[in-house]
Amino acid sequence: MKAITLKQVTKTFNQGKPNQFDAIRGVDLIIQPQKVTALTGPSGSGKTTLLSMIGCLSRPTSGRVSLGEDQLSGLPERFMTDIRRKTFGFIFQQFNLIKGLTVMENVMLPAYPLGLDLHGLKLNALDLLGQFGLTEKAYSKTEWLSGGEAQRTAICRALINDPEILIADEPTANLDSKLSKDFMHIIDQLKLSGKTILLTSHDPLIFESEVVDQVVVMRDGLVV
Repeated sequence: MKAITLKQVTKTFNQGKPNQFDAIRGVDLIIQPQKVTALTGPSGSGKTTLLSMIGCLSRPTSGRVSLGEDQLSGLPERFMTDIRRKTFGFIFQQFNLIKGLTVMENVMLPAYPLGLDLHGLKLNALDLLGQFGLTEKAYSKTEWLSGGEAQRTAICRALINDPEILIADEPTANLDSKLSKDFMHIIDQLKLSGKTILLTSHDPLIFESEVVDQVVVMRDGLVV
């Protein structure tokens, strides 16, 4: 397992225009493998922007993002896409499940570009759903799920390619306290299984949890 290292990372939007905005301003950070790191800070502090660069969803304007000895931020787009699919799993604030598709179909979606055997992929998806108590929901449409079921479906989808690193952006923003605690129990189990987990949250229930190994406080695009 490899550490994620950020060196003097910046992200500027609308560069050179009157509405230029520096979202990230020279961040140095080391994220240890097989640990849970929580980014916290007010809205607009740069948490989500930083996550997107770590997860190869966007590039820094300057600086470097590395995974172990491998620099991620300067790779050609097709290599970044390949690393993103194989290395990272994503859980989004709104879960981003696709309505009209079943739970099983949603979970399988990130694996389709890898060209895996469909029968084996279905077995993997069913195994994941079983681990998260969703076997009976496998063929239900996602719009019929409760909040907790939708979140567990999103976690299964993030895990379908067996990523080293799980990235979760405000994963409990739309959940009550009980479901938030349930989520952190799942995160603890994933950490024990060897995953590196990086999440953002405004919620003290999350970033003050004993499951979290490192809390990174951000403000105005800086780590404070």
